[in-house]
Amino acid sequence: MATTESFLSNAQNLQKFLTLDQRGKIMAEYIWIDSEGGTRSKSRTLDEKEGGYTPDDLPIWNFDGSSTGQAPGDNSDVYLKPVAVFPDPFRLGGNILVLSECIDNDGNPNKYNFRHETAKLMEAHAAHEPWFGLEQEYTLLDLNDRPYGWPKNGFPAPQGPYYCGVGAGKVVQRDIVEAHYRACLYAGVKISGTNAEVMPAQWEFQVGPCLGIEMGDHLWLARFLLHRIAEEFGAKVSVHPKPIPGDWNGAGLHSNFSTKEMREEGGMKYIEAAIEKLGKRHQEHIAVYGEDNEKRLTGRHETGAIDQFSYGVANRGCSIRIPRECAAKGCGYFEDRRPASNADPYQITGIIMETCFGAV
Repeated sequence: MATTESFLSNAQNLQKFLTLDQRGKIMAEYIWIDSEGGTRSKSRTLDEKEGGYTPDDLPIWNFDGSSTGQAPGDNSDVYLKPVAVFPDPFRLGGNILVLSECIDNDGNPNKYNFRHETAKLMEAHAAHEPWFGLEQEYTLLDLNDRPYGWPKNGFPAPQGPYYCGVGAGKVVQRDIVEAHYRACLYAGVKISGTNAEVMPAQWEFQVGPCLGIEMGDHLWLARFLLHRIAEEFGAKVSVHPKPIPGDWNGAGLHSNFSTKEMREEGGMKYIEAAIEKLGKRHQEHIAVYGEDNEKRLTGRHETGAIDQFSYGVANRGCSIRIPRECAAKGCGYFEDRRPASNADPYQITGIIMETCFGAV
């Protein structure tokens, strides 16, 4: 199993190659979302371009969708349409990461492409200036799928000392977390913070505020970076809401949301109106808020029950939480606490927009 020491040794060996002249060429890593909600990527060489590339400058590429569960073997080509470009924190220089949508050969979005429809919703309702912030919880596992820091046989002490903990025996794998934070900042991901969570080996990072469709783009890029960095350390990343059975808080992807109207004086009436609409479509939201979410939304451990909709001020046991500061000011944002950690951010942000402002 890889250790921090071996990671540093490998990084030192790689460094001499990272400084080689690329002779007017760059490497573009095309990234996409597969049929299981994971990220895939592959590289191609492009000419160096003064001023850098935008998505419209980049060529459409393709991949074998039959190997990713996204197409049948007798019609396997799926196209990669660039939608966002980020500096590459691994290769440095002018090399880039290219987040891409998956398009079938008939020109329609692939069935696992949830970005396409959400982008149309964001464009149609852009006048509301929707801001999102997502809080991604995850668990770091060894190659035997055991959370780091857990005893080989049994469970750690009950939750209490781990949340935002500092010190040996309270937190593990902080080096992965720090590396991920720096990589996100270098790449231009709008990461806003990170902290240890209530279970040993569980962490959280926050992305946002982001405007419209960039929320999903930045969250997916942050997920990709996390998996790539963990790979270097010989670790796995689980975004399953309950990766290990037990009396622990499940992992979520809490969504903070506001519009221009909600952020202005008197915005509370718009917040309350939106929450009322969310309540009327509770089951539709649950249907796209992640798999195995019933293992997490039990009404315990700071969650609302999966079959009930509720909201309150500063209440983490509700479906929707209005921060106390916002309630006092009479404007701001609200937090949807229902999404599971494995939910697709495009689906989360898309259905919130659809519920609040209507379908396109």
